[in-house]
Parts: sequence; structure tokens; C-alpha cells
Amino acid sequence: MATRLNWGILGTGWIADLFVRDLQLTGHTVAAVGSRSQAGADRFAGTFGIPNAHASYRALCEDPEVDLIYVATPHPLHAENALMALEAGKHVLVEKPFTINAEEARRVVDLAEARKLVVLEAMWTRFLPHMVRVREILASGVLGTVYSVIADHTRDLPDDPAHRLNALELGGGALLDLGIYPISFAWDVLGKPEEIVSMARFKQTGADAEIATIFRHAGGGMSTTISTSDNGGPNVALVLGTEARIEFSAVWYEPTSFRVIDCRGDVLETFSSDVPGRGMQYQADEIERLVREGRLAGEILPPEETVGIMVTLDTIRRQIGLRYPTE
Repeated sequence: MATRLNWGILGTGWIADLFVRDLQLTGHTVAAVGSRSQAGADRFAGTFGIPNAHASYRALCEDPEVDLIYVATPHPLHAENALMALEAGKHVLVEKPFTINAEEARRVVDLAEARKLVVLEAMWTRFLPHMVRVREILASGVLGTVYSVIADHTRDLPDDPAHRLNALELGGGALLDLGIYPISFAWDVLGKPEEIVSMARFKQTGADAEIATIFRHAGGGMSTTISTSDNGGPNVALVLGTEARIEFSAVWYEPTSFRVIDCRGDVLETFSSDVPGRGMQYQADEIERLVREGRLAGEILPPEETVGIMVTLDTIRRQIGLRYPTE
């Protein structure tokens, strides 16, 4: 395996822009971009000095100079685009939500395994330095038995009915865009939920504006999350143990700081992130590491866990009566 791995960017929207900035800031190689039009590809390539600009996603997938593809299209296209890239023999980083539903996720993961290719969900928060340290603290036992996780992802985002976030046909709504962050976090800390209770508030477009969940996990631990797209909140998180707790500063899902505080109120540790850029490069580091090592799954977010999280999201949607037109 060559030392340098070349990235192809499938999609040219806002999230692709952020990802490429972090890739280039930290020494990763972006070799090509694919858009739905030559003009779109040329614009993006010109902005970032990318050598190859393709007028279709398929042309990008078939580019022999590309080793890994980042899928950054709207939610309902994730599965289709990931499958195309895998069929072309490329490793794939798929923007969250990984797919629209668990059935799609299963198809993507199964094809990656069959082709001996790496597929990774771009839940970039999982790979940030402060989250790596949190998992070390959890493993150390300093918190005692962890029974509670509390997290919110509450934003005041555009109300325009045509905006992607409010369009059901694009998978819009608080759950897939925002709720996936604290839900994935609860999975990370406490594991798969065994019981799920959820409720929602909807916009006139039919998209969910607010989603609240309560999970019971193996061992008796519980997690609570709330996510909103039409009012801003603190965006903080807590992990509560019998001996100590972790208090995250805002914004918990971005590079941030936290404190470990024991039951007497003494601060045992303070951690502060010092991250170049936005921090999206760490997920790129992970998938490149897996490719170089010839591994199909890592410990931080294996594909089977991604499928499990999609099953959880499907369960929530059944409870709140949310279905997307593309299903």
C-alpha cells in the first residue's frame, strides 16, 4: 500500500467545503472532486486547487488516481453513492447520517465487507481528541459505575420550507441532522439501547423540529437526549458515574474542554482541546489508518455499530410516526 492515499470528494456542498479545508490544512491529499455538472466541479476544484474535476459522481468513482471517496451528498443519496464508490473499488467515508435507514446501511456495509473495502461513518465527533480522552477515562474506572448520559444538540437553523433541513424528501429534520450526535454519543458511552422511548414536535413541512429520547442500556444505564432545529440551547453534555462525573463545555460535539469532578466536588482533571481547523481530519486519519493496516473495522466506530445506530433511528421514527418519501 502506497504511503500517500488520494481522496476524492463526492459532492460540493457546505460540508464538503469544511472537510477539504481540514484535509488540506493537515497534509492529506485531495486528488479529485465530482459534481453533478462540470461547472460545479470546476468551481470547487478551483477553490481548493484540486487537480481533477469530474462532471459526474460515477466519473469520480472510476478515477484511477482516487483511493478513498468522501460522500457528501444529501441524505437520501448516501447509500446509492456509497454503493457506487464501493463497486468501483474505493474505500468510502460516508457523511452522517450514514443512510436514510438501517436497510440501506446494511447493504452498504455488506458490500464493503464482500469487496474487502473500508467503509466508515463520518461521525467526526467520535474521533476528536477530547472524545478519545473520555473513552480512556471511562476505561480507567475513575467514574465508578456510569449510569447516566445527558446531551443536547439544540440549534436555531433556517425556517425556510425549501431549506434542506426542513424538506422531508431530502431526509430533513432534527433527528438525522442533529439528534444523531447525542444518540451516537449515548451508544459510545453506554452501548446499544435495550429500551427506547421517544417523542417529537413537527414543522408544517412534516419534518421534525424537536426530538427527545430516553434509552435504557445494558447494565441499567440510562441516557437522555434532546435535539431541536428551531431554538438554540446550551449544547452541553454530562456523563454521570457513582464516583465522579464528566462535565463538557459547549459545544460538546466540537473540539472543546471538559472537567472530571468527583462526588465531593473536587476537580480531578481538566482537558482542553488544541485542534487545527474544525477537527474533521481525525476521521480521515482513522480511515487511512485502517486502509494502510489492511483492516475493515476499527474500535471507535465499527460498521456494525453504525448499522445498529441506524436501527435505533428507525425505531425512533416508528414511534414518532416519521417516514421519508424516498422509502
